[in-house]
Amino acid sequence: MQHFTGSIHALKSQWDRAMKPFQVNPHLSQNVFIELVAAYSNPKRFYHNLNHVQQVLTTIEDIRQHRLAPQLTTLDFSIIRVAAMFHDIIYHPKSDDNEEKSANYAELALSQLKLPIAPIRRIKTLILQTKTHPASVNELDCQILLDADLAILGTAELDYYSYAYAIRQEYSWIPDQIYRPKRKQILQNFCQRERLYLTNPMFNQFEERARQNLQLEISLLSS
Repeated sequence: MQHFTGSIHALKSQWDRAMKPFQVNPHLSQNVFIELVAAYSNPKRFYHNLNHVQQVLTTIEDIRQHRLAPQLTTLDFSIIRVAAMFHDIIYHPKSDDNEEKSANYAELALSQLKLPIAPIRRIKTLILQTKTHPASVNELDCQILLDADLAILGTAELDYYSYAYAIRQEYSWIPDQIYRPKRKQILQNFCQRERLYLTNPMFNQFEERARQNLQLEISLLSS
């Protein structure tokens, strides 16, 4: 999963679509996009890379097409998409403040593009909430982003194991006897949630499979 298997052109189209409501300077927008692609293309990113960004964006679009949120506007979905593109732009496995740094990076970059203050603040909030995955019933935009971020958990078994292996590669510096119990605890914490997916389309389609995948990995880590 290290290499981006999608099209940079397609990703650029999604970036331009997200930027369209804000009428940003095309040249400045291009520069920010190039920096974004460069950050996610770091060869040490085995999971938190452009593939992940593309999957999150695709899932957001899938949820949008369910029309579960007629109250969400084109602008709202642009905000969600921009948050998705920046949510892991800073990622260091040895750091515990990646989300905060990513949010701050987004704020600086989007301020340079002269986005209004209100959307920038909402984008920062959405990015920060990917750290612990909280969302109130009134925060549908946050629910959509969080569900998209966890979409990998509900994929087919082979894709899930590719994801699990990629995560292990990102933490290759941790000895197995330390990694396995820590990873197991993280997965068990997910399993203890009442719902993994907050939006009904994601819950109905992926909840059961995601829980099966988590339990299978827990079993492997325990063996």
